[in-house]
Amino acid sequence: MTANTPNPLTHFDADGQAHMVDVGAKAETRRVAVASGRILMRPDTFAMIESGTAKKGDVIGIARIAAIQASKRTSELIPLCHPIPLTRVAVEFALDKAESAVHCTVTAETVGRTGVEMEALTAVNVALLTIYDMCKAVDRGMRMDGIQLLEKLGGKSGHWKA
Repeated sequence: MTANTPNPLTHFDADGQAHMVDVGAKAETRRVAVASGRILMRPDTFAMIESGTAKKGDVIGIARIAAIQASKRTSELIPLCHPIPLTRVAVEFALDKAESAVHCTVTAETVGRTGVEMEALTAVNVALLTIYDMCKAVDRGMRMDGIQLLEKLGGKSGHWKA
C-alpha cells in the first residue's frame, strides 16, 4: 500500500503503523451493538447450572455481572479501543436444554463518537468464560462458539444487521 492509497483498515495509518483512530470530528450519536454467543456442555453440567447447584454459586448471575464489568473495561483489554461512557448494558441468558447450552446476548449502548461493538463482544466473551471458570471443575470440555456481532446502529455507517 502506498502513501496515496486509502487504507480501509482504520487502525493503521498510511505507513501501516497501528494507531488509535481520531474520532474527534465525528458527531455524537446514539450507538447500539448487539452480540451473542453460546457455551456448550455436558447435560449434567447444564443441569447443575439450571438447578442452581454449582458449588461456586449462581453461575448465571455471576456471569451477568462479569459481562457488565467487562463491557466497561473493554478499552483496557483491546489496545486501540477508545474508552467510552456506556449508557446501558443488558445481558440476557437463554438456557437450551436440548443442546445443553447457555446462550448469551449482550446489548451495549452509548451516546458518543464511536461504536460499542467491541464492548458488546467483549461482554459476551467474558460472560461465557465466567461460566467456564465456574464449572470447569466438573466439565473441562465445555466449548464456546458462535460469538458474533448481530447488529449495530448509529454512526456514519448506519444500521448493520448480520
